[in-house]
Amino acid sequence: MPAAERAVLQEQLIDIILEVLKRNPQLHYYQGYHDVAVTLLLVVGERMAIAMLDTLSNYHLRDFMDPTMDSTKHILNYLMPILEQVDVELHDFMIRAEVGTIFALSWLITWYGHVLSQFKHTLRLYDFFLASHPLMPIYLSATIVLHREREVKQTECDMAMVHHLLSRIPQDLPYELLIAQSQELFSQYPPSLLAKRAALQSRKSLSISTFQVFQLSTLHQRPDSVLQRLTKAQGSTTSRHASRHSGLEVALPRDRGQLWGQGNRMVKMAVWGLSATLGAAVFAVAQTALDWGPDVLQQLF
Repeated sequence: MPAAERAVLQEQLIDIILEVLKRNPQLHYYQGYHDVAVTLLLVVGERMAIAMLDTLSNYHLRDFMDPTMDSTKHILNYLMPILEQVDVELHDFMIRAEVGTIFALSWLITWYGHVLSQFKHTLRLYDFFLASHPLMPIYLSATIVLHREREVKQTECDMAMVHHLLSRIPQDLPYELLIAQSQELFSQYPPSLLAKRAALQSRKSLSISTFQVFQLSTLHQRPDSVLQRLTKAQGSTTSRHASRHSGLEVALPRDRGQLWGQGNRMVKMAVWGLSATLGAAVFAVAQTALDWGPDVLQQLF
């Protein structure tokens, strides 16, 4: 990337971060916040990035923006209980190694933007996290560890060795499979089930406690709501058209709503993810972002 373009992006990135922090004096910058901000900037541009980062900072990223890291540590505490539910042997191995969960810190607070070399994978995960519960990044962390279960168990049961292995994410992971598995883990072992073991009450986490408010505030953007509005508008137009052309029978399939209601959960997640704000932006300008992404992330910092 030319130096002039890089300088402009650096200025825009600083402006975005300062604008969000100025709007929200209760929030505190944390190391890794810029990874989230630059990803949004590259995909949707400065103006939209400010709006998106403002919302995310008050909801999904809120716990990371406290004066201390206490809330962030509490969220990391969910990792081991998830592993314990799925693979007790792996969980016990990591406990004996005393590896802790700090290896996943940068994954969590940057939504993996700091550790993935291919920008397209970063975009896919951001799309997924935008459409999910604030704790979904930690469920993905557990899924990645479980996916590498054989490697972990074959490593010497030593803190330094296990930490070294886990802190380096392979760049060839099957991300679509991991996303599906993370969603399944979340359904089987929701945060409410694990909160006590994670030593975290939901009320202590602002990201968790405000998620319902976030869902309600974005309800009109859900694809099923959009489809209902479009269908209603189309039905109204069709009725007027049919009344003028009585010989034509124009109607939507009766079971359209039923098909949507009974559809596979993962299909719904995919549709919802692709229709989330970043998802729409990705498909609109992804090629530019993919071309710039790796260079910008390496050269800006």
